[in-house]
Amino acid sequence: MRRFALIVAFWPGVLMAEGFQRLTGDEILEALSGRKLNYEGGASQTFEPSMHTQYFSGGPSAGIWAVQEDQYCSLWPPSDLWACYDIERNGDVIRFIGKGGDTTDGVYAE
Repeated sequence: MRRFALIVAFWPGVLMAEGFQRLTGDEILEALSGRKLNYEGGASQTFEPSMHTQYFSGGPSAGIWAVQEDQYCSLWPPSDLWACYDIERNGDVIRFIGKGGDTTDGVYAE
C-alpha cells in the first residue's frame, strides 16, 4: 500500500511535466535568442541576440523584440506599438499566446 501512495503522490508532477510549459523572461531569452522558428504556411522568423527580428512570408519584414515582465514583445515599424505575448514551450514547439488567448505555434528550424 505504501508504494501505491508514493506513485499517486508523484503522478500529478508527471502529468504537469508533459505538454506546454509557460516560460519566464530568462527562459524566453534562452529559447529565442539566435534561433529561427518556422510557422504554418511556410513563414519563418529569426530572433537575433541584438534584439532584431526578421519575419519572412513572401518577403522580409524587420522589427525588434524584447522581453518585458515574462512576456515576448515585438515592435514592427512603421507602427510604434509593442505587442506582447505569453510564451509556452513543448519540446521544439514555441507557442505565442496573445491577450485574447489566440495562439501561434512555431517550430525550431534545423
